[in-house]
Amino acid sequence: MLDPKTNTIAAADAPPCVAYAADGPVATLSLSNPARLNAMTAAMWAAIPGQVAKAEADPDIRVIVVRGAGERAFCAGADISEFASSRSGSAAAHYNDLNHAAFAALEGASKPTVAMIHGPCLGGGLAIAACCDLRWADTAAQFSIPAAKLGIGYDPRWIKPLLRILAPPQVKELLFTARRISAADAAAFGLVNRLAAPDALGAEVAALVAEIAANAPLTVRAAKVSIDTLARQPETADLAALDAYIAACFASDDYAEGCRAFMDKRKPAFTGR
Repeated sequence: MLDPKTNTIAAADAPPCVAYAADGPVATLSLSNPARLNAMTAAMWAAIPGQVAKAEADPDIRVIVVRGAGERAFCAGADISEFASSRSGSAAAHYNDLNHAAFAALEGASKPTVAMIHGPCLGGGLAIAACCDLRWADTAAQFSIPAAKLGIGYDPRWIKPLLRILAPPQVKELLFTARRISAADAAAFGLVNRLAAPDALGAEVAALVAEIAANAPLTVRAAKVSIDTLARQPETADLAALDAYIAACFASDDYAEGCRAFMDKRKPAFTGR
C-alpha cells in the first residue's frame, strides 16, 4: 500500500485496494494495484464511494486528492483479467453499476477533488480523472480511452464528464481513434490544467491543495456547486438555490474573519463556519 508521505509502492502481491490517508486538511485516495499499473478491479470500483464519503464526512478535510499508488501510473483502466467473469452475461450490469456509483461519488463530492496523474491514465482511469475538478499531470503522462480496440461499448454516462471539459470533436477523436495522446496534447486539449516534471508533480500538487485548503471552505463550496450546476443545466439551473450558498458565505463566521484579517493585514484562519 502507498505511504502518502514517502511514496513507497505497495508490494506487488498486496491485494488491490483504494487506500485512504488523511494529512491535515487533505484526504488522499490512492488507486493501488501496482502489479497491473493500478488497473481497477471490481472491488476497487466498489470502494470509491465509501472512501469519498469518508472524506466528505470529516470536517477537517477540505480537499480530496486522487492518485495512483507509486509513480509508475495513475491508472491503466479496468483490470482486463476480470472481464471474462465480471463484464459478460448477467454480471455485466452489476459491474457497470459499480462504475456508475464510483463516478457519481467523485462528481458529486462537495469538496474540491484533484487528480494527480503520473504516467498512464487510460480508460476507466481517464474517466476517474475526468470526474475530478482539477487535473495536474506529469510530462510523462499518457491518456487514452481504448474501448474501440477492445470492442467495448463506451457507456454514455461515462462520456458526460468528458463533455464537461472537452469539446465534442475532441471526445470523438479520443473514442474514434483509441490512440494514446501525450501530456502535451492533453494540455493543449484542456484535458489537464497543468503539467509538471515527474519529480516535481508531488510538490506542485501539495502546493495547490494547500492553497485551496487555506481559503474559506464555504466560498469554495459555493463556487464549486455553482460552476457544476451551471455547466450541467445552464438554462434550467435553480438560481435561488445557488443564491442560498452565497448567502451562507456572508452569514458565516469566516466572512467576519476574512474582513478582520484583511484589516489586520494577516492571513485569515477559516473554520468553515
